[in-house]
Amino acid sequence: MNSSGSGRHAGLGDQTTAYQRRAALGRFGERLAAAHLSGHGLTVLARNWRCPRGELDLVAVDPGTATLVFCEVKTRRSERFGPPAAAVGAVKAQRIRGLALDWLASTGTRRGPLRFDVISVLAPPGDTVRLEHLTSAF
Repeated sequence: MNSSGSGRHAGLGDQTTAYQRRAALGRFGERLAAAHLSGHGLTVLARNWRCPRGELDLVAVDPGTATLVFCEVKTRRSERFGPPAAAVGAVKAQRIRGLALDWLASTGTRRGPLRFDVISVLAPPGDTVRLEHLTSAF
């Protein structure tokens, strides 16, 4: 806590608030994405699974095919810097693949068919939220 007692770091000003807004936006997108997957018959097994190397947003299984789905969720308020899914490039995709292997090892889940999806959520203030589900994105 700084000397004002506000709990903000000295010198950060509104940066802490901006971080909190981004985190809340990300959680909002992940909740929508999980509901979307569930609505399409998938069972969500894990949300925000963490290990020392990083985090998986959503892990789900398609009961019909027993395919494990590792889903990266990207949420933005605008497309000013491009569509949300564009933030998942080759380096991020490779990291998610590694995290998927970590998840399999840590949970003792037998490896079967795997799929890597991206769910893009565009949530402009005061406008309609758009969700796009890219299956087998990488």
